[in-house]
Amino acid sequence: MTVAAPPTRVAAAARPATRPPNRMREWATRAPLLPALIFMILVTQLPFVATLVISFFDWNALYPNDRSFTGFANYSDVLSTPELRESVWTTVLLTVTVVLVSLVLGLALALLLDRKFRGRAIVRTMLIAPFLLVPVAAALLWKHVLLNPEYGLFNGVLHWIGGDGATQPDWISEMPLMAVEASLIWQWTPFMTLILLAGLQSRDSQLLEAARMDGANDWQVFVHITLPHMRRYIELSVLLGSIYIVQNFDAVYTITSGGLGTANLPYTVYQTFYQAHENGLASAAGVIVVIGSLILATFALRVVSSLFRAEVSR
Repeated sequence: MTVAAPPTRVAAAARPATRPPNRMREWATRAPLLPALIFMILVTQLPFVATLVISFFDWNALYPNDRSFTGFANYSDVLSTPELRESVWTTVLLTVTVVLVSLVLGLALALLLDRKFRGRAIVRTMLIAPFLLVPVAAALLWKHVLLNPEYGLFNGVLHWIGGDGATQPDWISEMPLMAVEASLIWQWTPFMTLILLAGLQSRDSQLLEAARMDGANDWQVFVHITLPHMRRYIELSVLLGSIYIVQNFDAVYTITSGGLGTANLPYTVYQTFYQAHENGLASAAGVIVVIGSLILATFALRVVSSLFRAEVSR
């Protein structure tokens, strides 16, 4: 009489033994990525490590042999020297103003473009155009074409309205920081518009129809449905815009050359390194800029990953 083996033993015997991982196959799969990884390390990480090391030294390029290790003294100088501390405050003020104004204008334009009207594609293309300009070209456009006190468009409009007695302000001299902010807002509003428009077009149309059938007006739909849905897109716009504006150099250098209280931290790094030749102090200021950008980038990546998880869960 034959005794059948237990089902569990039969199933275990029928299953093929798991093969050990093929190390050669894994390396063959990863090998094409190694040149890109090595190139990225050489181009980005090694210069940052060198900058980090130099930031701990009192090192003036005019006296290359007279350098000494000072620890965190350069970082203390960046945060305690009045000029450098003022540049940090200017960077914060410039970033907050540009990002908030661009966000409000971008949301208004996104709400406009979310509606169907004749010529919407042309309007959308025209709104994107400022963001496609080279930053230096955009700054030159504002400095010479719009804000110039002698032949600028703004003073030309004032003269056309008020005649010969119209006020002709020197915009850059009288409102230097506002001139830089206007240039950046004009260039970054389209970026905010694109992200927020993508968020508006991802709303659930059935939810909107149900709210309107229940008697909700446009303002109630915007406050109770649109804004909660747009929270992640607004956060993403703020974080990505902040990462760029914190590092902005072109507009400050082109429009005011860092004068009249417009020198932000990136311009101060340039000025300290190339004009004062203080390599250690400039490196410390640069490391602070990089750390601030990394913190913002970390939040931005978390927001992007949450957006992807939300889209997958639908």
